[in-house]
Amino acid sequence: MQIWTGLGNPGPKYALHRHNVGFMALDVLAEMHGFGPVQKKFSGWVQEGRIGREKVLLLKPATFMNESGRSVGEAMRFYKLDLDALTVFHDELDLAPFKVKVKQGGGTAGHNGLRSIDRHLGPDFRRVRIGIGHPGHKDRVSGYVLGNYAKAEQDDLVAMLGAIGAEAEWLASGDDPRFMSDVALRMQK
Repeated sequence: MQIWTGLGNPGPKYALHRHNVGFMALDVLAEMHGFGPVQKKFSGWVQEGRIGREKVLLLKPATFMNESGRSVGEAMRFYKLDLDALTVFHDELDLAPFKVKVKQGGGTAGHNGLRSIDRHLGPDFRRVRIGIGHPGHKDRVSGYVLGNYAKAEQDDLVAMLGAIGAEAEWLASGDDPRFMSDVALRMQK
């Protein structure tokens, strides 16, 4: 079993924020792969299903971003899973908008959700980094990250989320390079 966590903040006012692109990715994955109904567990919302041959639990923490690790830790301990079973989908300032990269382990780059998971479980989990770009100056980061995607970005956002969903089987089977390559190819169309 794998646990795929999307990072975001709960509530409708945050739904279209760049910081919530991890939640958006999980919603698309659940829909495209026919996951079961949403259940409240582990201080969050979960859906169970399969991607390819792999059983996957999708988890959206309801704890707000800076406490995401509490929810993820509860689920990991309940299923007695090691960190190699965890994949975290999150927004990434240091990647161009709509670029998708997978990375194993690493730092938190000031991301409060990653920092919380690291604090609860350690740094050695797989991350699906979803590029949102950088606003140019560090003083503008908070407003940018907590701002909605612009109307002009909607088509690219939908295309990227669809590409993640369509190529998720490669991610589930552990072929991260193929996943990244195929998502990138879909985004060129």
